[in-house]
Amino acid sequence: MACTSCSSGGGCSTDKVGGCGSKGGCSSGGCNRLNVFDWLQDVDLPSDFKEFDIVEIRFKGGRKDFFRNVNRIPLVTGDAVVIEGGGNGWHLGHVSLKGELVRLQMRKKKVPTDSKDIRDILRVATEQDVERWEAVRDLETGTMFRARSVVDELKLKMKLSDVEYQADRTRATFFYSAEDRVDFRDLIKRLADEFRVRVEMRQISLRHEAGRLGGIGSCGRELCCSTWLTDFKSVSTTAARYQNLSLNPAKLSGQCGRLKCCLNYELDTYLDALKDIPQVQRPLLTEKGEAFLQKTDIFKKRMWFALRGDNNWVMLDTARVREIQDMNKRGEKPESLLPPMREEDREPEVSAIVEGNLDRLDDKVKSAKRGKRKKKKEGAPAEEGASASARQSAPRTIPSKNTIAREKPNDVAPGADSEARRPRGAAARPLNRRNNRGRTDGAAPDGTSPEGPRPEGGRREGSRPPRNPDSRPPRSAAPGSGGERPAAEGSGERSPRTGRSSRRGSRPPRTGGGEGSSTPAPSAS
Repeated sequence: MACTSCSSGGGCSTDKVGGCGSKGGCSSGGCNRLNVFDWLQDVDLPSDFKEFDIVEIRFKGGRKDFFRNVNRIPLVTGDAVVIEGGGNGWHLGHVSLKGELVRLQMRKKKVPTDSKDIRDILRVATEQDVERWEAVRDLETGTMFRARSVVDELKLKMKLSDVEYQADRTRATFFYSAEDRVDFRDLIKRLADEFRVRVEMRQISLRHEAGRLGGIGSCGRELCCSTWLTDFKSVSTTAARYQNLSLNPAKLSGQCGRLKCCLNYELDTYLDALKDIPQVQRPLLTEKGEAFLQKTDIFKKRMWFALRGDNNWVMLDTARVREIQDMNKRGEKPESLLPPMREEDREPEVSAIVEGNLDRLDDKVKSAKRGKRKKKKEGAPAEEGASASARQSAPRTIPSKNTIAREKPNDVAPGADSEARRPRGAAARPLNRRNNRGRTDGAAPDGTSPEGPRPEGGRREGSRPPRNPDSRPPRSAAPGSGGERPAAEGSGERSPRTGRSSRRGSRPPRTGGGEGSSTPAPSAS
C-alpha cells in the first residue's frame, strides 16, 4: 500500500530501492506507520452489493480517524481527500483503508457505526488543495520551536512534542505531555495572538509521544508504537520478575522513559511454564546448613541453590527440590542437596578412564614415534643399504696433496668413462677432513708411518687385512684390453691396498724389508 503524495511521485512502495527518502515521515503520515493490509481488495463483489460507506483516513503522525463517504465517491487507498475540519473549515487527509475491513476496525476500537461524531468527506483533493496543505506543513517546525520558548518563559512543567496545522490554516493543535495538570491559559492567549490561529492543546502520554516521533528500539527495529501498536497496556516490574530479568531501569525502559511494552509479549508463556516450578519461600534445610535459591531456569526446570556463606552453587531439578521440601515438612534433613549416589550411577575416576597417569600417555606417544622411524628405515631400498654397508666396510684412504694436484685429465686413457676422471670416496671430501682422518690411524700427511717401517706385505700388525683387488671390478679399461688399464708414466694411481696415490718412478713402494729395500717398477707392455 503506497502513498501517492510523496515527493518521489510514484508513492512509497517497497519495490523501489530508494523510496521517497523521508524515512517514515512522508507527507501522508508515514510510509509504513500503522498500515493495514487489505486482503479483500482483489475479491470481486456482487453487482448489487453496497460498499461500506465509512472510510478510514490517516493524518500526520499516524493518527487515524473514520469519515463517512456520503456522496459515494470512488476512492482508492492512498488518495488525498478533503474532509470537514473541527468547527469551521476543511482539512486534508489520505485514505488508509476502505471496504468491509473498516467495519472490523470500528468494532475493534468500539466505535459505533451510527455515531454522530463521524464527519463527512467533501471531495477528492485537487492540486491547489495539496499545494496549500504542503505550504502550511512547512510552518509547523518554526511554530513548535517558538511555542517551546514561550513555555520556558512561563516556566510551565510540560513538554511540547508536536504541532499540527489544519490545511486551511485556521486552527493549530499542540500536542504536549506532562506528569501533572498544567494551567496553560496564559500560554493559549500568547500563542493565539502571535500566530493568529485558533489554538487547541491536546495532552498525550509518553508512549503516544514516542509513537508520533518514531525511532529505533534496542532490538534494532522500528518502534512498535510507531508501526503497529495502538493499544498501550500497563507494564509493571512484576513482568520482569516473572521472566528473571535484572531490575535495571536503563535496560527495561524504552525511549519513552517507561517500561518496554515488549515485556508483556512473553509474559503469558512464562506464567504457563511457572506452573511446574515449585515456589521456594523458605530456604531448604540440610545437615550442612540452609540453602537459599539463587537462580531459576524456567523452561529447563532447573534451580540453583547455595549454602549460607558458600559461593558454590548447586544445580537441582524441580523433582529434587520438591523432595527436599517434603522432607523438611516432615522434620527431616537430607545430608546434602544432591541426591545419594548409587553404585551404578557413580562415574569412574579420571585415572580409570585414562588407564594410567599422564606419564604413560607420553611413553605411548614416544614409542609410536620410534616405531615410525624404524618402519621408515626398514622401508629404505636395498641398494642404498648395500652401498652404505660397502662404504662402512671399505677402508678410508687419503691421497696426498701433491698427488691430487698432479692428476690431469690427459692421463686418462682414450675411450674411458667421464666418471673415471672424477674423484670418488675419500678423494671427493675436503682436504682438511681427509688429512685429519688420515692422521687418526697414525700415518703422517706424506704417507709415512711415525712408528717406523711397516712389516712385509705393507700392513701393520693388528690392522684390517687388505681387500682382494680381484673382487673389485676395474674402474676403467682401455679399449681393446681385457684386463686392467696400465698406468701411464707420471700419472697418479691409487693403490688397491691403501688407496694412496703415488708416482711410478719417483718413489719406490715400501716392502717389509725396511726403508732401503725397493722393487723395480714393472714395465708397460
